[in-house]
Amino acid sequence: MITGKAKLAGIIGWPVTHSLSPVLHGHWLAEYGIDGAMVPLAAAREDFSAVIDGARRAGFTGVNVTVPHKEAAFAVAHRVDEAAKSAGAANLLVFQGGEIEGRNTDSLGLAESLRENVGSLKGGSVVLLGAGGAARGAILALEMLGAGKIHLLNRDPSRAKNLAASLAPQVKAAVAPGSLAEWSKAAADAVLLVNSTSAGMGANPPLDIDLAVLPKTAAVCDIVYNPLETRLLKDAAARGHKTIDGLGMLMHQAVPSFEAFFGLRPKVTPALRQALVKVLRDRG
Repeated sequence: MITGKAKLAGIIGWPVTHSLSPVLHGHWLAEYGIDGAMVPLAAAREDFSAVIDGARRAGFTGVNVTVPHKEAAFAVAHRVDEAAKSAGAANLLVFQGGEIEGRNTDSLGLAESLRENVGSLKGGSVVLLGAGGAARGAILALEMLGAGKIHLLNRDPSRAKNLAASLAPQVKAAVAPGSLAEWSKAAADAVLLVNSTSAGMGANPPLDIDLAVLPKTAAVCDIVYNPLETRLLKDAAARGHKTIDGLGMLMHQAVPSFEAFFGLRPKVTPALRQALVKVLRDRG
């Protein structure tokens, strides 16, 4: 139950019906007995600024931002944190008086999910597939965990080269860009494989890589969470690899958002995961 004094936050995207944020934040609101709500806000690209302004004027504490608005969110912010600067995008806008602060919690979310499952990377070699915005955030997350080398492989190797060059001043890890054709060589000594592409998500065809060249001790992470178990993760589990789905990243990236919106730092728990898994299964 909410009252007229409820703290309101939003999740803005186009479309936004797929978002698990209302369920995720709703779980925490109920768990901690907070008078508040996370409201889904559907906004086309041309309406983004107007919807943000309306939410701010309506007294919202802030909004989370999903596709395709993360770059636009970065642009409308009066100031941004270092993570948002590094990513060139914001997934969290906090309304403070008449100003908007942009933050990015995606890298932190992935880092915490990986830390929970594999711990420190201790200078190990990682293969990262993809060279888009998600890959940018993943590189920063792998840097947080102490990766020694990151093989950045993409269908178009020029995009991988451009991404590696743009992040070089910010990461200590050696980022080696290349094409997917270099998979076998890059995977030979990897301790972790991370897929940041949309392959295997929804109707998208799965990745076409041979996991046989990956050491059995390597963990496999897919940032996709719908479906929860992609073909990549199914194949990896069948070979005995530790697998990490995208739900952990989703839950952990929401922690600082909830704290900013509602004034309490929540905990990621098995009960929260179960609630989200149930929603995903019910949606089919």
